[in-house]
Amino acid sequence: MNFLLTFIGTLPGAVTQGLIWGLMAMGVYVTFRVLNVSDLTVDGTLATGGAVCVMLVRSGVPVGLAVLIAFLVGLLCGLSTAFLHTKWGIPAILAGILSQLALYSVNLRIMASKANVSISVDRYTLLISQRYVREPSLCNPLFVLIILTVAIIAMLYWYFGTESGSALRATGANPRMARAQGINTDFQITLGLMLANGMVALAGALLAQYQGFADVNMGRGAIVIGLAAVIIGEVLTQKIFINFALKLLAVSIGSIVYFLVLQVVLQLGLNTNDLKLISALIVAIFLALPHFSQRMKKGQNNGGKKSA
Repeated sequence: MNFLLTFIGTLPGAVTQGLIWGLMAMGVYVTFRVLNVSDLTVDGTLATGGAVCVMLVRSGVPVGLAVLIAFLVGLLCGLSTAFLHTKWGIPAILAGILSQLALYSVNLRIMASKANVSISVDRYTLLISQRYVREPSLCNPLFVLIILTVAIIAMLYWYFGTESGSALRATGANPRMARAQGINTDFQITLGLMLANGMVALAGALLAQYQGFADVNMGRGAIVIGLAAVIIGEVLTQKIFINFALKLLAVSIGSIVYFLVLQVVLQLGLNTNDLKLISALIVAIFLALPHFSQRMKKGQNNGGKKSA
């Protein structure tokens, strides 16, 4: 009973974090599923978005404008990876690692050589804050994030239905055929990486506000959480969510489920030092589910043939 009450008490916070990271996971979905590129820049970009937003707000910039600038800086992070990949011929995964490595120093520069910079809702006007999670008002982060998530899904759905968005999807599906159709695949890869990292930086800006600080290491392991959200969402909704907009919604659902599972595991009393290990196990389990499901179906089919 105590376990249930404690879990219910932590439910709003877990769902809120799931929605924030769900925005980041949509960026991962763009590269991982749409563009078919493995981009590891996100670990650095998330921290960049948080650092830019916090430092701008502390300097007196309105929080809405600070979030927008963080998004634009995220576009530049994606551009750096795309440049290394398309112009210098460096494999995408290595280009992402190099950008991520460089962003660590860039983030320290942004935060004036400090590894951690705090921002208090008492001194600054923020879009979301952990303090208002339980408040039944328009300041509730859940309300703000639901509206923002729906708006972003609608914009992405519209964009990927345009000629430019269709060209990006064609590039990810079959680059050779796309080039044969006259599509500039290097430009589309650049556009996709920029869009993805812009969304990751946006999530970083919101996460920094929610937790009350930006940290140079806040993006460490972000790619794992992003992939977890994508895989979990696909596993849970693959037979229901077929429409592209619903697939993006599934990513947010996967992120929420991930944090709920994580919360349950932590409530069982496991050591918080094992958090990364637990995260890896959760991802591994959901990655393995389709594999075991296919094996079970093959076994049933073979059994049916033998009995016949």
